[in-house]
Amino acid sequence: MALIRVTDRDGNQHEIDGNTKFTLMENLRDLEYGVAAVCGGMCACATCHVWIDPEWQDKLPPMHSDEKDLLSDLSTYRPGYSRLSCQIKFTEELAGLSLRIADDE
Repeated sequence: MALIRVTDRDGNQHEIDGNTKFTLMENLRDLEYGVAAVCGGMCACATCHVWIDPEWQDKLPPMHSDEKDLLSDLSTYRPGYSRLSCQIKFTEELAGLSLRIADDE
C-alpha cells in the first residue's frame, strides 16, 4: 500500500492507501467521491479523468495517442495535468501522488 492524496470535485482533500496491484482508476472508482470509470478501464470514455500535479508527470507512463485523443476533446482538458487514471498503473514510485478528480463535463 502507498499513499495517494486526492482532492475531490468539491475541493475536499483525502488521503487513501493505494494498492500497487491496481491502476490508479481502480484505486479511485469505489470511493464515494471517486471517478465513474464507465468503460471499466478500456480507455474509451474519459470518465476517470484526473488532474495530476505537474511535479509527478515525469514519474508517469507516457500518454498514448488514444488517451490524448480522448482528453483533448474534453472542455476540462488541462495540458500538463490531465490524465486518464485507467492508463496509470499505481506503483510504489508513485507513493504520495497528488491529484484532483477532474470536473464533470
